[in-house]
Amino acid sequence: MIRAPKGIHAGRAFGLLAALFVLAFGAAVVLLALDQQRVIDANSRLEEITVPEIIRYQRLARNLEQLRQEGERIFSVSSHASRQQSMFVVTLLASHPSILEHHAAAKLARETEQFLGEVVRQSARDERRQAIHYDEWQRLASRLGMQVDDVSIEGINLATSDLNVAAAAMKLARHKLIIALLLVGLFLLAFIVLVRRHLIQPLQRIDHVLSNLSAASPLPDFDTSRMLEIQAVEEAIREHHDLLIQNDEARQVLEKLANKDGLTGLMNRRFFMQSAEAELQRAQRYRRPVTVAMADLDFFKKLNDTYGHAAGDTVLCAFADMVRETSRQSDLVCRYGGEEFAFLFPEISPAETQKLAERLRVSCANADIALPDGRSVKVTVSMGLADASECPIEIALKRADDALYEAKRLGRNRVVVAA
Repeated sequence: MIRAPKGIHAGRAFGLLAALFVLAFGAAVVLLALDQQRVIDANSRLEEITVPEIIRYQRLARNLEQLRQEGERIFSVSSHASRQQSMFVVTLLASHPSILEHHAAAKLARETEQFLGEVVRQSARDERRQAIHYDEWQRLASRLGMQVDDVSIEGINLATSDLNVAAAAMKLARHKLIIALLLVGLFLLAFIVLVRRHLIQPLQRIDHVLSNLSAASPLPDFDTSRMLEIQAVEEAIREHHDLLIQNDEARQVLEKLANKDGLTGLMNRRFFMQSAEAELQRAQRYRRPVTVAMADLDFFKKLNDTYGHAAGDTVLCAFADMVRETSRQSDLVCRYGGEEFAFLFPEISPAETQKLAERLRVSCANADIALPDGRSVKVTVSMGLADASECPIEIALKRADDALYEAKRLGRNRVVVAA
């Protein structure tokens, strides 16, 4: 019987600690909420009143600056029509509501409008008088620039009061927050001491075991834990280790089944294409010879129709045994589909491969294959070979397949090398 763990006492401590934490931290939250409301009120005033005023001052500054630029343009252009056009803009700007609402700006704008109007009228009669007025315009333009700066500063100063209130509330809230954080720190310290003793250290042991857990690792060995929950996790890890071993064994069996043809025991087409692609890349990288072949049992459909599919399966298995006996250990062979087989011969040219293929063809032609009903049959095989040292596996197999059809056309039971 498992003794009641001391974790029960830790749970009571957690409850008491949590209650004290809620009370103390709740009071701190209320005080912080009051300061936050002051900041929100200041921000509301800033958003609803101050910001629109700042935008109005910015619009005023922009219009005054444009007024100054149009005055410069009047002095810089030589065409009287252009001066009249700029003067029209000056008149519009001087009567803009944003300027009229500001007393100093409106007064300066009227003065600028009157001065520039006089300049335009006199320049229409005497171009030489324009230079006389330019010095006076420079002084007036300087006043406009100073007015733009003053307006910009006025707009910025509008936010000072609200920002000061918000800053004061935030400063007070910062002090309260520091106190609240210190309080939280004390509670967390007590919490960590309990959690480390009853939870962290057991979990660290579990994490170390899990990081190294595999089917090849030994059965995990844990120190005795005082917590029933930790004991349950440790027991689950032991069961998981047993499942890993069982799954690894099942995976190995399934992997073999997934890569082999269920009838002949040779590679299946998918695994052959993967393996052949890798072998072909290696051979082409190091410029080594490699040959592929396609083989097809002659008149296999007729054999199935005459003796039945069971006899056809027996013939396929017998031919697969002949392939294993005559091929090299490094050769790749698969049942490509039906009675068709694919080969890859590394480190060997098509001419040398033809000798191996002939040996397989002769072995097949001379074999008496015993059928399940006691009868025996003879079968022949046709093969096509192709060089694969300079092309993808799909193209090489297509060339070998074309050579196979050429062997069929020439009378079957023969080996043909693709041109």
